[in-house]
Amino acid sequence: MAEFCMPSLGADMKKGTLVEWKVKPGDRVRRGDIIAEVETEKGIIEIEVFMDGVVEKLTAKPGDEVPVGEVIALIRTEEAEETEARLKVSPAARKKAAELGLDLTGIQPTGPDGAISLADVERAAGGIPAKKAVKPAAPAGKEISDFQLGMRRAIAAAMGRSNREIPHYYLETRIDLSRAMNWLTAENQKRSVKDRLLPVVLLLKAAALALTDIPALNGYWVEDRHQPSEAVHVGFAIALRQGGLIAPAIHDANRKSLDELMSDMRDLIARTRSGRLRGSEMTDATVTLTNLGDLGVETTYGVIYPPQVALVSFGRIMDQPWVENGMIGIRPVVSATLSGDHRASDGRTGAQFLHTVNRYLQEAGKL
Repeated sequence: MAEFCMPSLGADMKKGTLVEWKVKPGDRVRRGDIIAEVETEKGIIEIEVFMDGVVEKLTAKPGDEVPVGEVIALIRTEEAEETEARLKVSPAARKKAAELGLDLTGIQPTGPDGAISLADVERAAGGIPAKKAVKPAAPAGKEISDFQLGMRRAIAAAMGRSNREIPHYYLETRIDLSRAMNWLTAENQKRSVKDRLLPVVLLLKAAALALTDIPALNGYWVEDRHQPSEAVHVGFAIALRQGGLIAPAIHDANRKSLDELMSDMRDLIARTRSGRLRGSEMTDATVTLTNLGDLGVETTYGVIYPPQVALVSFGRIMDQPWVENGMIGIRPVVSATLSGDHRASDGRTGAQFLHTVNRYLQEAGKL
C-alpha cells in the first residue's frame, strides 16, 4: 500500500486545506490523474497522483487543514495488487482490511492453510495510531484582502529565504531585436489574429534553448549541492488580478515549437487567473522567467526562487540608438538580466548564457 501525502507546492508551503476529492475508494488511477484540489496561500491547486493503482482509503476529508507530508490517502499500487492476489484471504478479512486501509501483505496469517482471517486483520488494526486531529478549515468566501495578505506572506517567506541562503550575482546585457522583430512581423502577416505570436514567446524559447546549452543555470540547489535538470521547465511569472504573483511551469519549453509555447502560455495564464493550476506546474520549474516589459519596466533584477539556481528577466522592448560597424541607427532593443546563484555558477557561466540567448534571438526563424 502506498501512502499519498499532502504535497509541498512551493518552498514556502507548510500546510494546505483539502477542498475536494476527485476520486473515491475503489477508483483506479493512473500517474498524472487529478485526484484532489488543495487550497494554499497561492490559490486552489489541482493535485496529481504519481503512481498507478486503486484508491484504497481517503484519510482526509474536505475542509481538513493538513500539514505537508501528512498522509491524506492510501493507494493500492499494481505491484501490491499482484502480491495481494497471491495471498489467501478470507472474504470478511479482505473487506475489513479495505475499510481500514490496511496493507494485507503486512499482516501475519494464522488461519487455515496460511490464510489471513478476520481476526488477523482486527489484531493488525489494533496497532494503527489514531489519526491526528486537524484544525477545521476557515469558512468559505474569504475576502480578497485576506487572500492578498496570505499571498504576500508566502512571497515574503520564499524571498526572505532566498536572500538569506542564496549568494546572488547579477548580469545584464542589451540585445538587438531588429532581426527577430522583422521575422516576427513577417511571420504574423501570414497568420490570423488569433494565431499570431507575441515577442515574449521568442524570448522564452531562446532562454530555454540557452539553458540546454548552459545546464549549470538549470536545476536545483538541494542538500548543499547543485542538481542540474535535463528537462527545461520554465516557471513563467504571472500576475494575479487579485494581487500577488505565481510562476507555474511550462514543461519542456526547449522542445516545443513557438506555436506550442504560445498555446501553453495562453492556457497557463487563463488557468492561473481562474485558480486551476496543477501541482506539477507549481513544483516542477527548473528556472523562472519574468517579463515586466508590458508595464514599461526597462530592467529587472529578480530574486531567485529556491531551490532553483537562476532567474531570467526581460524588460521592455524599446527603440534605442545602436552602433554597428561604425554606423549608428535606431533599433528595437531589450534588456536581458540574469540572477545567478554563486554556489552553482559564476559570472563567466552567466555571461555565456546571456551571449547564447542573444545568438538564438539573432536567428529567430530557427527557433
